[in-house]
Amino acid sequence: MTGPTPLLDFFKRGEVARDVRLLAAQGVLAPRAHEQLEILVHLLDDADPEVRDTADQTLGRIPREALQVFLGRSDVSIGLREFFADRGIFPAEIPAIVVADDEPLVEAAAEGDPAEEDDTDDARRSAVEKLALMGFTQRLRAAFKGTREMRAILIRDPNKMIASAVLSSPKVSEPEIESFARMANVSEDVLRIIASNRAWLKNYGIVAGLTKNPKTPLGLSLNLMARLNDRDVTLLSVDRNVPEALRIAARKRATQNIR
Repeated sequence: MTGPTPLLDFFKRGEVARDVRLLAAQGVLAPRAHEQLEILVHLLDDADPEVRDTADQTLGRIPREALQVFLGRSDVSIGLREFFADRGIFPAEIPAIVVADDEPLVEAAAEGDPAEEDDTDDARRSAVEKLALMGFTQRLRAAFKGTREMRAILIRDPNKMIASAVLSSPKVSEPEIESFARMANVSEDVLRIIASNRAWLKNYGIVAGLTKNPKTPLGLSLNLMARLNDRDVTLLSVDRNVPEALRIAARKRATQNIR
């Protein structure tokens, strides 16, 4: 994953309940590889001894070869490399296996994890019904491991951690991210996280969605507008749904293009 790890911030701020920290220490939540490792390392200093010991055991279950290959990637933080170097694990010079960016390096089995379902009206109704019966921890696990329909609902969850977890799911796809970028009923935090991911911003549809989204903070929209093509800038200049300052900036650029 390129960019910051928003879920780790919740753990660092002490905003995560013990049962959720324990699930993370067990590898049950299984976010993307970068976040999973950062969270596990952070939990080694947890105030709860069971959480600390469990995180240490989970780190020990990660295959050494997989860790070496992962640590050899250019986007791995220096902090992670130094941590594992202290444990005698160094980046592999010649990768022997491939570790996908969106796959957790270790994942514990857990009962009741949401399964993928068909993209049908019945499936969407089922997702709404299932989520309505779930508590916080179950919804959090659904954000990571649930269906596409569940993610489309949970991205709008009022709990910021759950909405952030959707973006950390190894299953989330770029077409989903593009649809989230266009949603006017998601939180600003969700849009900021999307805009902070350099890999996602390579997708023009995501950039356009964020720029045209009236919920996107103005500063972000103005910066992203520079990436839009002339046609979209012209459309933006007359879009009454976006802030006036953005319309004016788009109108100015459109006028310059005509000259």
